[in-house]
Amino acid sequence: MAKKTRQTFLKRMKEKNRQERQSEKAARRAQARELKASQPPREDEGEDPDIAGIVPGPQPLPPQFDD
Repeated sequence: MAKKTRQTFLKRMKEKNRQERQSEKAARRAQARELKASQPPREDEGEDPDIAGIVPGPQPLPPQFDD
């Protein structure tokens, strides 16, 4: 009767570890999806504070550059 080689055993362990990681990732993704779905939708304040008050076109010069 032939013995199983070490390479076959290592390959089987590597594949088993890969499948476990894959199932853990899938569980994490499902949990994140559930968490995202359970949270109420974000309410926007209407305007991004970084661009509040900016109008299209040339902007007026700051006071320190006025002549």
